[in-house]
Amino acid sequence: MSTHIKFGLMLHGAGGHMNAWRHASAPADASVNFRYFTDLAQQAEAAGFDFLFVADGLHINEKSLPHFLNRFEPVALLSALAAVTQRIGLAGTISTSYSDPFTVARQLATLDNISGGRAGWNVVTSPLEGSAQNFGKAHPAHSLRYEIAEEYINVVQGLWDSWEDDAFVRDRDSGVFFDAAKLHRLNHQGKFFSVAGPLNIQRSPQGQPVIFQAGASDTGIGLAGKSADAVFTNARTLAEAQSYSRKLQASVAANGRDPVAIFPGISPIIGKTPEEAEAKYQHLLSLLSLDDALAYLGRFFEHHDFSQYDPDGPFPDVGELGQNSFRSTTDSIKHRAREEQLTLRQVAYETTLPRGEFFGTPQQVADALIAWVKKGGASGFILSGPVLVESLRDITRDVLPILAARGYWQPSDETTLRGRLGLPFKVNRYAEPVPELVENQ
Repeated sequence: MSTHIKFGLMLHGAGGHMNAWRHASAPADASVNFRYFTDLAQQAEAAGFDFLFVADGLHINEKSLPHFLNRFEPVALLSALAAVTQRIGLAGTISTSYSDPFTVARQLATLDNISGGRAGWNVVTSPLEGSAQNFGKAHPAHSLRYEIAEEYINVVQGLWDSWEDDAFVRDRDSGVFFDAAKLHRLNHQGKFFSVAGPLNIQRSPQGQPVIFQAGASDTGIGLAGKSADAVFTNARTLAEAQSYSRKLQASVAANGRDPVAIFPGISPIIGKTPEEAEAKYQHLLSLLSLDDALAYLGRFFEHHDFSQYDPDGPFPDVGELGQNSFRSTTDSIKHRAREEQLTLRQVAYETTLPRGEFFGTPQQVADALIAWVKKGGASGFILSGPVLVESLRDITRDVLPILAARGYWQPSDETTLRGRLGLPFKVNRYAEPVPELVENQ
């Protein structure tokens, strides 16, 4: 893999800090401010970032993060941003538990064509049980959600191959609009889905949208090993990132595939001096109350109410809470609390606003980024805050020049998302040579 670090920008309101909307540098209505998103997208593209990423969720309550309460739907937002950008990739989250394969295949193929081959799909299975109540369904168990997702991805990718690349002849003289031999019905009959096809839209300049995944549980890693082109991870440390990378690439190899790109999410806090970085952190901390931090923590544990416990006592025993939602995250939180003997207050604040390994001067942050790539923890990174306006400015102005000087940063000239990520064009399954015929020649 290339040593050139790839960067994505997560568009999630004012930033990754739950109260970033209170920060003076961000608009308070950032989550629904299209001009703000346009400015960020164009700045990221001009800086050489490789893709934009829009996360999503399908359930809210009174304790949800402010950004979650009022935000744009990913495909609609990315389609609008496609019209005001030219090169940067456009990846969005869509759930396989609460949507239909044909609709999603059509939406993403449309985005891919509108953007000239820049679409990506972050496949999620929706961890929050409350989502089911918005769709009149029962929330599937953790393992079942991933079983559904595997078939779902196969159906969507099959639909994306409904038309071969040169199927639409559009010959005005002969009156031939399409070559019927290059139209393929899927006729899928599976355990969870029955989909005939074909899809009513052509393939794009990159063949198919890029498949991203973010599951860190064993089941999630198993699915990513079969179908992901690239993955997101929330690893807190280089050691965690290395461990995840080893598990993931082993799963990928077991499925006979080449290694995939890994993008940890990062929220760097950068100052010209260590003291300035610390001052920034303390200001961000001042925007959080203990109740805020406890509510943020509770979201991962099925919105458990942590305010009922002594905040200065040990992290409480919450049993199996989180096993059917954010399993890998809650397992990590409980393990860290136990190993480091943290109080509930410490766990809440460190979960809500971690210092992380990307903290300090531009040189220190650049060193950390390079170390994660050199030591196998990452292929690139998704910048998520804590306050997007500041983080994008600091990375672009102060860190990228250092990476470029050291040979770890070079903007890509590619205009498709696959090209920017070093992925090959996705060849239509019907255009590939049949192995039996090749062997008999």
